[in-house]
Amino acid sequence: MYLLERLVSPARWVVLLWLVGAGPLGARSAAQGVTVDFGTSRPSPEVREVADWVWRTGDADGRAWFIVDKKQARIFVLDASGRLLGAAPVLLGSARGDHTVPGIGDRPLSQIRPQERTTPAGRFIAEPGINAQGEDIVWVDYDAAVSMHRVRTRVKAERRLQRLASPTPQDNRISYGCINLPRHFYEAVLAPRARAGAVVYVLPEIRTHQDVFGMPEATAPLGPASARDAGSVRHGLRAVTDGSEFADH
Repeated sequence: MYLLERLVSPARWVVLLWLVGAGPLGARSAAQGVTVDFGTSRPSPEVREVADWVWRTGDADGRAWFIVDKKQARIFVLDASGRLLGAAPVLLGSARGDHTVPGIGDRPLSQIRPQERTTPAGRFIAEPGINAQGEDIVWVDYDAAVSMHRVRTRVKAERRLQRLASPTPQDNRISYGCINLPRHFYEAVLAPRARAGAVVYVLPEIRTHQDVFGMPEATAPLGPASARDAGSVRHGLRAVTDGSEFADH
């Protein structure tokens, strides 16, 4: 897979990854029961552990679900039946950490310190939204101004497309906390599922899965997340997420 990513352009290999994930190997077989079949995709053990837990417990409540692996800088999109629809690289907050600073969503970018630019871990309800420039986005944590959106390339020196295309996750930490996705993957795979209702699982990189998700001790499905119900479009002027101030996120 890494060799393939090196040989083709970013736009083309994202489409290839999507098609591989959406093929018949991405479907969950009836014989599996309590495991999710990722087909030819190669998720980390942590992703497999959380995916199997979500599937066993029904934690996604009959909705599509996304798993963001911060350590490997990748996202996996699955439908309500546990079928893998695709996987793609992502760009994440430049600071390592699983928390978010209280009130950070109300601050201008100029007041966000480098150590505060984290992508928070946790279970979230995806919320379709519109930013100040009229661009559709998907809120992950509205209060913290963290969203998923198309990769932003206005600052050429940041080399965001090259970071997405590189075979290592080491250079994928560049944003203020938002999750940047390849444009085609966002539009064709993620956004349609978010609009229909989806749960987002952002895996921790410091805390444990047990601490963040209550697994594996918790066998019953978790209660509804405190985030707003999916389905409605949230219009927001969050500077950190929507890129309306003066930097890419």
